[in-house]
Amino acid sequence: MKRISKSEIATFGENTRLVIGGREPSDYHGFVNPPVYHGSTVLAPTVKDLLGHTQRYAYGRRGTPTSDAFDEAMRALDGSAGVVTCPSGLSAVSTALLSCLSAGDHLLMVDTTYLPTRNFCDRVLTRLNIETTYYDPLVGAGIEQLLRPNTRAVYLEAPGSQSFEMQDIPAIAGIAHKHGATVLLDNTWATPLFFDAFGHGVDLSIQAGTKYIVGHSDAMFGVVSASRKAWPALKAYYGDSGLCVGPDDIFLAMRGLRTLGVRLRQHQDSALRVARWLASRPEVQHVLHPALDSDPGHAIWKRDFKGSSGLFSIILQPAPDAAVAAFLDELKFFGLGYSWGGYESLAIPFDCKEYRTATDWNPGGPGVRLHVGLEDVADLIADLDAGLARFRALSVP
Repeated sequence: MKRISKSEIATFGENTRLVIGGREPSDYHGFVNPPVYHGSTVLAPTVKDLLGHTQRYAYGRRGTPTSDAFDEAMRALDGSAGVVTCPSGLSAVSTALLSCLSAGDHLLMVDTTYLPTRNFCDRVLTRLNIETTYYDPLVGAGIEQLLRPNTRAVYLEAPGSQSFEMQDIPAIAGIAHKHGATVLLDNTWATPLFFDAFGHGVDLSIQAGTKYIVGHSDAMFGVVSASRKAWPALKAYYGDSGLCVGPDDIFLAMRGLRTLGVRLRQHQDSALRVARWLASRPEVQHVLHPALDSDPGHAIWKRDFKGSSGLFSIILQPAPDAAVAAFLDELKFFGLGYSWGGYESLAIPFDCKEYRTATDWNPGGPGVRLHVGLEDVADLIADLDAGLARFRALSVP
């Protein structure tokens, strides 16, 4: 098998890059998967090598062949200047933010962000004398009115967590860069396959790799990819903060990465079929899915994104909590769990009202977030159909 250069890999299609990125079987006796290196200590042949750091590896926390293989595969996929891996998605969020913020700085955070990200801003950044202002996800170029002289970062998430608003990322990024601010994006929903973060002006692209990268609900993982401008600060903070990920979790992430393309396309197809069926149901007021023509954010999604994943929400008709519980509790295939991105379908009830400060959340009925897994769509629809019948039975006064 001919050795392929890193520069050549960048010219191939995304599925080819997913398969071959970060691996060279001839380097490890022909085995197709890079080996898992468990280790902390790395021996140097001489004092000169030890003190001069002449070797590629000096200490396990600072990198191993296992972590390098994943980092290289990720860079080949998203076109970034550099990648760091973190123990969880929230760790990736905090790492990205702290790499570009210091005491006295101001952060603009989208109001629809993932709740643990909001908690990090409110409970940790405040202790570091970093002020956060939450903004309407639909602000677009109007973000300029919110920028201050000390605004150092603007954080986006598209679509919004649970409520799925779309953001005009190029417009916001253009304004932020004009004022010298770093642009961060939680790109977990679309992944680099369906949204080119760096091509749309993002400096730090964050993924909860626990979701679609790992893909099998068996490891916690986070990734931050950086533009050329943002990479030096991210690399320095990552090393100074002592972060690292165990080799077994990196291996699981690498295993998931190889099949990300086929899995994500199946999630997309199945979720759209379920979403369209739900949109026809009288028990459902709205389906919150930007890939649907009826969604308010569809035009932006169609302009900037190449696809959609398996996660979306629905707003049910007004009903008591008992009706929502009856809908969800007896589902056969949709487990009740807070993660998503794995092979299995999941559902949670949600209400954003308690933790929005820049926008109002009054959808007119209870919300349910669904993750459509890799089961047969006919089985999932039958399961939801029975659940909606239970919901309807308890909704009648």
